[in-house]
Amino acid sequence: MKIIGYNCIPKSSILIVHQELSSLMFCQPKLLISSYYQKKNSFVTRLQCSVASRPYASRSDSARSNKKQGKSSSLYGRTSLLEMKNERIANRARVYEFLKSIGIEPDELDGLELPVTVDVMKERVDFLHTLGLTVEDINNYPLVLGCSVKKNMIPVLDYLGKLGVKRSKITEFLRRYPQVLHASVVVDLAPVVKYLEGTDIKPNDIPRVLEKYPEVLGYKLEGTMSTSVAYLVGIGVARREIGGLLTRYPEILGMRVGRVIKPFVEYLESLGIPTLAVARLIEKRPHLLGFGLEDQIKPNVKLLTEFGVREASISSVIAQYPEITGLDLGTKLHKQQSFLTSLVDLSREDFGKLIEKMPQIVSLSSTAVVKHVDFLKSCGFSEKQVKKMVVGCPQLLALNMDIMKLNFDYFQGKMGRELDELVDFPAFFTYGLESTIRPRHQMVAKKGLKCSLAWLLNCSDVKFEQRMKYDTIDVNEMEDESSFDMNTLMEPRNNESDSDYDEDEDSDEEYL
Repeated sequence: MKIIGYNCIPKSSILIVHQELSSLMFCQPKLLISSYYQKKNSFVTRLQCSVASRPYASRSDSARSNKKQGKSSSLYGRTSLLEMKNERIANRARVYEFLKSIGIEPDELDGLELPVTVDVMKERVDFLHTLGLTVEDINNYPLVLGCSVKKNMIPVLDYLGKLGVKRSKITEFLRRYPQVLHASVVVDLAPVVKYLEGTDIKPNDIPRVLEKYPEVLGYKLEGTMSTSVAYLVGIGVARREIGGLLTRYPEILGMRVGRVIKPFVEYLESLGIPTLAVARLIEKRPHLLGFGLEDQIKPNVKLLTEFGVREASISSVIAQYPEITGLDLGTKLHKQQSFLTSLVDLSREDFGKLIEKMPQIVSLSSTAVVKHVDFLKSCGFSEKQVKKMVVGCPQLLALNMDIMKLNFDYFQGKMGRELDELVDFPAFFTYGLESTIRPRHQMVAKKGLKCSLAWLLNCSDVKFEQRMKYDTIDVNEMEDESSFDMNTLMEPRNNESDSDYDEDEDSDEEYL
């Protein structure tokens, strides 16, 4: 063998490509390799020996092996994720099947996170049943099934119970506002309660407010609630009246100023009721804001004019009896006009005058009217005189019968006057016998003056004392029968609130 042949072979090839060659073939050349090349290539030799010692399989063999075993070659476990998805679908199908079996339609629950097992869903349904909610209630708001009993329902119910919401009220509470079960006590409910307390609603009245209007728990503090209160204060509602007003009619907190409250106020102003008078009406009867402007108030005003009420008197009618704007007025007016016409032969104009002087007559029961008319006739008045008295003072049809009898007995027995004087001044029956009629009559009799009933009674106590200083009676001072004065609504208020909430409650009622 020639040494020159060795030098033509690359060093790396000797170690890598020709490893399997017989050692006898290269025994002589290896002896001539320098120690430098031995050290340099020793690492490569060890690496190749290590790789060669490992078991090796081709790609085709590996694929055939995995195919036989039914396993995927993916490193990310795609089959495992698919199995999990299929399992979730199967579990949801079983939950839906359970809900359908008890009458609950799960169509609206798609996309909502639900319990993975039927047992957990059954627990939720059973818990809702213990609160008094029926399958129909759940179908009205099926999203309640997405609330966890422990994480959502129990914390909310515990909080409502601590506030004082009664157990007997909770079922209706949840029927009206089931969304409360989704709420966070700290983030959603507690801030609203704090705001209500800041409007001077008494702590004991907070549960009453929530029971009457549970939807308030869903409003944002910087939205409708604050603007409605601010507007009412701006038109003249006393700030100290807000708490009682909201306690009696908390629905105001959900009314939009631009759509509900402001149009109502402006319409009453257009009828001739001053803004401050409107504010006073709202203080005393906040539920007026709940009457629909377009479908109740305006149609009722039109009906009043059709039944003989003069347009100039509409403001007085509403100020005296604000509830008239929200009644089923068409039915009442037709019925009452027909009845009174048959009883005392009223004309359309007469009926209009009755409403102007006492608008409550549209709601007066026929039994009371007949009873009072019969009393007047028993006193000796003719049907024509009764008609004149009723038109002149329709309050006669609603007065306390015992008071009327006492006044009439005193009129006949002590005053000795003619019945015609009562026909001319039927309002005599509306004055208190001991507080007004008797003392004034005695003073006039003592002085020897002769006067009409109107001069005697139709004035204030201060004015009457001034009259008693006269030597003669000035007929020019004789006043017309008193009518409603709009200014009485705008008089300075006393220190006591007209809006204090007072409602008898069953002290034995169980709380949450």
